[in-house]
Amino acid sequence: MNILLADDHVIIRTGLKRFILSCIPGAIIDEAFDGDSAFAKIKASNYQLIILDINMPNTDSFGLLNNIMVVKPDANILIFSMNAEEIYARKYLQLGAKGYLSKAAPESEIQNALNTVISGKRYISPGLNESFAEAVIGKRSENPFDKLSPREFEIVLHLIKGESLGSICKTLALQT
Repeated sequence: MNILLADDHVIIRTGLKRFILSCIPGAIIDEAFDGDSAFAKIKASNYQLIILDINMPNTDSFGLLNNIMVVKPDANILIFSMNAEEIYARKYLQLGAKGYLSKAAPESEIQNALNTVISGKRYISPGLNESFAEAVIGKRSENPFDKLSPREFEIVLHLIKGESLGSICKTLALQT
């Protein structure tokens, strides 16, 4: 089983790698620290699971996900992030990710998400499932971020992190 871990924090990659090996002995795990290194590895290899952080330096996570889906349309991608799933998950799932998981999730949930996505199915956490259900039956107000295009949403992510407009333009290759 080939797995790619893409996260800019060594400690996250190291800990997750150890956890995965305890759940899936013999797994071959490659690592990437940003979008460019992740995409290069994805183009060169076939992975049964790709685990992506959405906040990596100099990485347009929406663009990365779109590019992955072009070259590997059947990729099993699990987004693993500290960003609130109620706000972010829907966008990434719409772009082709098979699951979205909080880095704060308990071990049992991480293992369930890994197994679900590896099998090619969608993983939705119990909390996100409840949020989707409430939205369907009208008990919850609509998420204003859902109205943004992927590019607008990507810009908002950078603004939330306090980045300057110049920095955002450079990262996303935008003209001012």
